[in-house]
Order: sequence, then C-alpha cells, then structure tokens
Amino acid sequence: MVAGLRKDGGEDEADVITRLDADTLEYRFTVDDPTTWTKPWTVAYPMVRTKGPIYEYACHEGNYGLVGILAGARAEEERIRD
Repeated sequence: MVAGLRKDGGEDEADVITRLDADTLEYRFTVDDPTTWTKPWTVAYPMVRTKGPIYEYACHEGNYGLVGILAGARAEEERIRD
C-alpha cells in the first residue's frame, strides 16, 4: 500500500526491490486502480549506496513525546558535564 492511497478492494499494487549493481538498489511500485486512475502508473526510485552512516528520517509532527525525549537527553548531557 502506498501512503496516501486508500484500498477499497478494487486496486492492485506491486512492490519490487532490485539490485541494479553493487552500489544501487531500485525500488519500483506500480499502482493499478481503475476506479481512481485511467491507467496503471509506476514509480522507480534508485537508492544509491552512501559513504558514512545512514540516519533515519522520520516525521515527528504530532509526536508529543518528542519534547520529553529531548528534555531528558539534554538533562543527561548536563549531568555528564557536571
């Protein structure tokens, strides 16, 4: 299921991850929902290996616990400094 697309039983979606070479993966999905779209459509997104660490990207909108998490981390940093 692609984010933002509803499933009501009349659609089909295929997800495929393919290794293109030693440093590249391709994520490809096709959405086929004749009740919403006039024809199927496909997205292909290359994912290229990076040097160094990979950091998670996540949306924190509406994450009310984040304030407390960050406050706790800052308090721990201060405790370590003292």
